[in-house]
Amino acid sequence: MDQSPDRAIPLLPSARMDISADMSATHRLRQAVADVVDGAVLWRLGLTLGWLDVKLRYRGSILGPFWLTISTAVWIASVGALYSVLFHQKISPYMPFLALSLVLWTAMSGLVGDACNTFLQSEATIRSMRMPYFVHAVRVVVRTVIGLAHNVPVVLVVFALFHKWPGVGALWCLPAFALWTVDAVAACIALGTLCARFRDIPPIVGSIMQIAFFITPIMWQPEQLGPHGWWLKLNPFNALLDVVRVPLLGAPVSLHTWMAALLYSGVFCLMTSLLFVRVRGRLAFWM
Repeated sequence: MDQSPDRAIPLLPSARMDISADMSATHRLRQAVADVVDGAVLWRLGLTLGWLDVKLRYRGSILGPFWLTISTAVWIASVGALYSVLFHQKISPYMPFLALSLVLWTAMSGLVGDACNTFLQSEATIRSMRMPYFVHAVRVVVRTVIGLAHNVPVVLVVFALFHKWPGVGALWCLPAFALWTVDAVAACIALGTLCARFRDIPPIVGSIMQIAFFITPIMWQPEQLGPHGWWLKLNPFNALLDVVRVPLLGAPVSLHTWMAALLYSGVFCLMTSLLFVRVRGRLAFWM
């Protein structure tokens, strides 16, 4: 069998190593675009790496990632029973809202936390192998999607118990999930890059997400704020949650919510693109 190393080269097309200190902006842009394109071509590699991460994380466990399902179910049941009393909410409409909100927020906050280590966790690979950085971002996103999929049965059970079915309008969550996917990849690249350079950022991000959890309608509903809820329009997490959550609860998403979500996502992706173009050539040296 021919084991020539030439056969392995096409599998990792990103063979561009930037070591020049005076590269033009056009050249840096070309390198960054090539990284994204080459990484998209290797999407199966990112999918496999994300799947292997989940398998290794629960290696030796009997239930494996279904421990996530059990812990989420217990969490929703206990929090729902308590907060429905504290907030004087009828448990029938409150529990589906709470279950869906907690599952979506768990996926969002988990992604943000993992995004901080997108490149740091792959330090050995980055140092020893030519691979598009985009693949590492896909790897983290796949891992998060798998975790979210294991929590979906909890939401389905809660919806069935309280007879909450969204109907055909739930299909509007599909473009919202597509928007989430783009934002997730951008978050992995942006936070992964910044955290590789500045190691103090992960705890700062963790603190911000804790604050965002309490100021975003997750365990409480927006209607409870009454006329004081105007500031929710300034919360990007609320807009991104609502474009997925509202159609799954059987209600139409307002045009303002979609415009806010697209605006926040567009600005964030633009900033991420500028950052990646600027620092991609130095990223390997920050490991």
